[in-house]
Amino acid sequence: MQKINSMRARLFFLILLSAFSSTAQKNPFITEMYTADPSAHVWSDGRLYVYASHDIAPPRGCDLMDQYHVFSTDDMVHWKDHGEILRASQVPWGRKDGGFMWAPDCVFRKGVYYFYFPHPSGDEWNKTWKIGVATSNSPAGGFKVQGYLPDLEPMIDPCVFIDDDGLAYFYYGGGGVCKGGKLMDNMMEIDGTLQPMEGLVDFHEATWVHKRDGVYYLSYSDNNDKDGKHNQMRYATSDSPLGPWTYKGIYMDPTDSYTNHGSIVEYKGQWYAFYHNSALSHHDWLRSICVDKLFYNEDGTIQKVVQTTGK
Repeated sequence: MQKINSMRARLFFLILLSAFSSTAQKNPFITEMYTADPSAHVWSDGRLYVYASHDIAPPRGCDLMDQYHVFSTDDMVHWKDHGEILRASQVPWGRKDGGFMWAPDCVFRKGVYYFYFPHPSGDEWNKTWKIGVATSNSPAGGFKVQGYLPDLEPMIDPCVFIDDDGLAYFYYGGGGVCKGGKLMDNMMEIDGTLQPMEGLVDFHEATWVHKRDGVYYLSYSDNNDKDGKHNQMRYATSDSPLGPWTYKGIYMDPTDSYTNHGSIVEYKGQWYAFYHNSALSHHDWLRSICVDKLFYNEDGTIQKVVQTTGK
């Protein structure tokens, strides 16, 4: 009888283990292609969508990046690849040799999905960055380039945040500079002027803004590239979408990739941190997107994200 009970207990354990393995989140969660810079959003259809840049093999720095893809899920386990939604050759004002389709963002407003992406317009790519805008009536296809935001400094990493009152805010930056401001109702122009985001500590790039319990959070990648280490993810908070910001700390340690770029979103009552690493390729410029749960302390500060890479 004891042997039978032991066998039953072992069988029950194996069943539980199998069930857990089939539903547990695995990282990286996209393995059929190299992806980076995940911008995660939840739309009205109840699905969570991730807009990602694409590293192209064989790697050659980050100049080959092209062909944005979008993925979605309704359970954080099974992901649907909706395919390519935009490439450099579809940008009329873009650099003639293409590439340089870096970290994007997407936002939904008044029935339209607005896809924001950085792309150079000339051969001197680092001096000719523009923030392009493509629109669609669908979250995962049919995007058409409408133009770019005028009169901006040549910087990267667009982020658009829509507040509870419906006002839209635009952020971007790079090289230690982060700026933000209101968008006009057409979502294609800045309302007034952009202003520096004050109070950030060791800002590098990868601006992301979200809101929780009335508090605005601005997260970003830092300059931690000394002694072989890589970017950490930091954050600051404010009672205003344009700051000033109060620095709060590091919410994610470096991954095995030279860069990191993240987004933070709530889905079905749980907060998640999206990011990328190089776990599949072991190469800095062939990256893969990942996600892990994110938790807050009672005072609203963010607990350090536990990376589950490789599980």
